[in-house]
Amino acid sequence: MSTNNTTTSAYTDFHLQFIAGEWQTGKDDSSNTNTNPYNGDTLVEIQQATKDQLNEAYDAASQTQEAWAKQTPATRAAVLYKVVNILDQRQEEIVDWLIKESGSTRIKAMVEFSATRAITLEAATFPNRVHGEIRPSNTPGKENFIYREPIGVVAVISPWNFPLHLTQRSIAPALALGNAVVLKPASDTPVTGGLLLAKVFEEAGLPKGLLNVVVGSGSEIGDAIVEHKAPSLVSFTGSTSVGKHIGELANGGEYIKQVALELGGNSPFVVLKDADIEQAVKAAAFGKFLHQGQICIAINRVIVEDEIYDDFVERFLAHVKTLNVGDPNKQDTAVGPIINEKQVKSLKEKIAKAQEEGAKMILSGEIEGQVVPPHIFTEVTREMDLSRNEVFGPLVGIIRAKDEVDALSIANDSMYGLSSAVFTADMQKGLRFARGIRAGMTHINDISVNDESNTPFGGEKNSGIGRFNGEWVLEEFTRTHWISMQNEPREYPF
Repeated sequence: MSTNNTTTSAYTDFHLQFIAGEWQTGKDDSSNTNTNPYNGDTLVEIQQATKDQLNEAYDAASQTQEAWAKQTPATRAAVLYKVVNILDQRQEEIVDWLIKESGSTRIKAMVEFSATRAITLEAATFPNRVHGEIRPSNTPGKENFIYREPIGVVAVISPWNFPLHLTQRSIAPALALGNAVVLKPASDTPVTGGLLLAKVFEEAGLPKGLLNVVVGSGSEIGDAIVEHKAPSLVSFTGSTSVGKHIGELANGGEYIKQVALELGGNSPFVVLKDADIEQAVKAAAFGKFLHQGQICIAINRVIVEDEIYDDFVERFLAHVKTLNVGDPNKQDTAVGPIINEKQVKSLKEKIAKAQEEGAKMILSGEIEGQVVPPHIFTEVTREMDLSRNEVFGPLVGIIRAKDEVDALSIANDSMYGLSSAVFTADMQKGLRFARGIRAGMTHINDISVNDESNTPFGGEKNSGIGRFNGEWVLEEFTRTHWISMQNEPREYPF
């Protein structure tokens, strides 16, 4: 993979919107001040878009989508392969943006870049993988053809925590399969969550109007992007509360749309008594504190069998104390800044509530600016707020389970069901335990933070609807069209 940027000029003009294939100034009275969460530096000031500009984006997407869908699979695939080449050429530039805009540590930024590249490469194969079927008929002389066709215009609303990857995993498959896209990136990460990718696709030669990036306030375009008549599918990644609202808008208005919702999580990390404790400790630290725990599939609850509980806690505490906290640009930093002050305030409230409810804080540290060091709590029970709700930060509670049955009961005691993990020396026991967890994803002897471009990513219960990646996203971003052909005259009753 090339990382040479010596012949490539860095992208500029991120203060502009990308609408109908042109870079234009937002026309709303408000602006988005995009800042570095570590040092507070202003990165770019973006004049936000109006509802009229959103309508312009949808008009462009609607007008260009049909012609794009008629392009050959090779033509659409070529654009995606070109995107991969551009990502490779601009790797350091992209990683730098992830660090300074989303507060990613360098380790996390590299993980995210690799995931973005992988899903783009996977999407480049989709034009040649989508296919229909021929089914028999019980009517004499009839043939049944089932086509998979582009769904049309796709609305994408992406989050701030893995902005590049979680945006690209929707727009790359959508475009590869012949759709057009209107994207609203998160307000905290408008560059890595949208504008940067618009630059990449523009450079790759994507026809104008197929990808539109509209940066605007929620009050101005938040509901409108869902309610507009153009999109047939709304792809949203974010909180469960917002996801429920989007679901209501998509199915309660004048125009009914399909939705792909990847929402909140409360991932259990279970350590059974026969597990390799040292390996489980290292996995728990990485799975919890990567990107400061600001990941929907991050470890949220550590559940340990009683027999090894004290040993695990002692080793976990010792290991977490060795983690470097601070400047995300340093190679050895494990825990960087929280995305914004609102999130920091929320974490402070969670720390206070955990102590009020009786959890024992065995590790803490001074919160400096938006940098929150790891906090570890023991004597946590399943009823506590720390167990019931998604933390989205570097706080973790360790729950004692009486035995394997109790551990499974605790793991399933949640309204969420996104990702999960279990550590054990017995693979058959691990598989049996994993199949007992009500979640979209479970990993044996690994962390809950896993995402591969050819495997189904998604959750159960309040963690969402639909699946991303591989064959599963092919179904999300296409529509089924049954066409029958009566080849000889049919006899009718009257």
